[in-house]
Amino acid sequence: MYFDRRLWSFTKGVRRRIFWAVAIGVFATMFGIARLALLGWLIAKIFEGVPFDDLLWPFAGVAVVMVVRGWLEYFRTMVAHDTAAKVQVHLRAVIFDKVTELGPAHFGLERTGDAIMAMIDGVEQLEIYFGQYLPQLIIAALTPFLIFGFVIALDLPVALVMLASALITLVAPQVFHSWDQKNSMARSRTYKAFAAEFLDSVQGLATLKSFGQSGARARILKQKADGVFKSTMWVLATNSLSRGITDTGIAVGAAATLALGAFRVVDGDMSLAALIMVLMMGVEVFRPLRDMRSLMHNGMVAQAAAQTIFHLLDSKPIVIEQPRGEAGSLSPTVAFEDVTFAYPTSKQSAHKGLNFEVAAGERVGFVGPSGVGKSSIVRLLLRFYDPTKGAVKIGGCNLRELSFADIRRQIAVVNQDTYLFHGTVAENLRLGKPAASANELEEVCRAANAHEFIVKLPQGYDTVIGERGIRLSGGQRQRIAIARAILRDAPILVLDEALSAVDAENEAIIQDALDRLMEGRTTLIFAHRLSSVIGADRILVLDGGRVAETGVHHELMAQGGVYHRLMAEQAAETARIEVPVDGGSAPAPDEGAQPAYSEEAQFAPTDAIVKAEGLGWFTASQELMKHIGPYRSKLMATFFFGVTRVLAFIGIGVVGALAVRAVKSGEPFETLLILLAFMAPVAGIFHWFESWLAHDMAFRLLAEMRISL
Repeated sequence: MYFDRRLWSFTKGVRRRIFWAVAIGVFATMFGIARLALLGWLIAKIFEGVPFDDLLWPFAGVAVVMVVRGWLEYFRTMVAHDTAAKVQVHLRAVIFDKVTELGPAHFGLERTGDAIMAMIDGVEQLEIYFGQYLPQLIIAALTPFLIFGFVIALDLPVALVMLASALITLVAPQVFHSWDQKNSMARSRTYKAFAAEFLDSVQGLATLKSFGQSGARARILKQKADGVFKSTMWVLATNSLSRGITDTGIAVGAAATLALGAFRVVDGDMSLAALIMVLMMGVEVFRPLRDMRSLMHNGMVAQAAAQTIFHLLDSKPIVIEQPRGEAGSLSPTVAFEDVTFAYPTSKQSAHKGLNFEVAAGERVGFVGPSGVGKSSIVRLLLRFYDPTKGAVKIGGCNLRELSFADIRRQIAVVNQDTYLFHGTVAENLRLGKPAASANELEEVCRAANAHEFIVKLPQGYDTVIGERGIRLSGGQRQRIAIARAILRDAPILVLDEALSAVDAENEAIIQDALDRLMEGRTTLIFAHRLSSVIGADRILVLDGGRVAETGVHHELMAQGGVYHRLMAEQAAETARIEVPVDGGSAPAPDEGAQPAYSEEAQFAPTDAIVKAEGLGWFTASQELMKHIGPYRSKLMATFFFGVTRVLAFIGIGVVGALAVRAVKSGEPFETLLILLAFMAPVAGIFHWFESWLAHDMAFRLLAEMRISL
């Protein structure tokens, strides 16, 4: 029945609330039993010819019971959903903590789509699981026994048949549980694959368009979407079968109860009034099962979503934090001692016996050919990875002995690919110091040459800059990153290709800001553009995973080695780029020019789409009908089976009522019972056909819409 012990473990701290919701549901069920028993008794009294005036108070009692029962159901729903929301908050916190623990190294090996699916879609699916499915499962298991306690006082054999029918209907779908679970897991894998591919496509949309590969990627997404559709239909095959079994069990159980009761009334072993009351209470005994039928799919989806979450939570971090107490005050020195390192998926080492030291306050440049391992040093220094051999030290302490917080408290980083979050300028700056005042923000931005362009934005420091800071130019993003690093005020500064993606117009402005940032700090400058390290106290030239040369600029040039070759190559490349073809001079940059920026223009289309402006219910229905066109035959068949299913269930009620009348009047009722025995499974079969066709059409449409997106 899709009960997962591991999911249950996340309810620690709110289990009393879950049981409280179940208790309220049980009280509501008892009021429902009382309502239906009282209605059955009233009907029996009417059959006996009791005047209507004598039944006014009992009718009023039924109304009161109905109101109380409705209020209890509402209260149970609110308690259950509030509890589910608390579990969701806890789960999201656990998942984010796990993501933080796994660190960037993990997501260099795994697709980020899995984590997004777990955090958003997976946890959202569990709201229904904890808020509706789980309480309903417990109530559905308890209700047959509660009603058995009432009915046993009226007639034991009928009570046993009713209890057996309810329990069989509750348990019968378990026959297909392993099949359903297998299909659910397959569906979860294909859905994750599609989501990850779609996320890649959105993030790389500009690249796809620039290379003319949008159509090719669309075909890949179509294959993924078709896979989601097929795997979903396999899940729905077993789920619809379970729903059909439940419907059939409910109908057959009601028919069996009526048949046995009718014969016992004829034989004089049971009164007609008792039979009517039992039949009325039968509505309540099967009601939780009908509710469970509609929630079976949610239970399945929640289990599949849970597997995504568990996969993430079971992942082992590549780097494990094992601090040995408080680090205290550390000297801002850096040392790599005989470090050998290879990435987890690489057979080739990035570093082999790498040795160097950076003294406190020293400014050291690191240069070398592309792929020589400059960025690997940064990742090792931040302890995103651990070296295979050797030690990385800050202030003489091995990083393995320090907490992540102690390590990263010592370091401020300005990367080549500056990451700015979707939020305001001020919010991104405060990542360096959350409690920074407005004056502090302005001070560091002035030092980073960023204040002038920030105040010209629509809302200044409160301007939303978009995901990854997309509404700013590359130079502006870099200056905000520098301001953020100044605000952090860490003793060790790492500049990882900080000028490599900056144009000539911005290079001088940013270099000036970097010079201010480096004052009084131990600085490690990793650069492909050698002009960035000419003024360093010392330059380390990396080659073959080791330090090949060391010295200041003029010494390395005199050696005529790797550094000299790199400098010559860059000088030749710069000359080719900077000399105008027509012999004229290059146009001077316009220092006062500011990139066009319109927040309203940026947000208006997005907000309009999100709010679905101009799309009312009628227009939305028209749009949907356009897509449904090719599936009209299936739509008509779905309507047909839906109507026949409803008519079959109505027919069961009508035939049941006719059988009761025949019992009362002493007429033959066997033919009606045979008809009832035929109609009961037919209703379940019609419901299965309706559910299958409706879902087949719906998920085909979803697949097409995903491809269209």
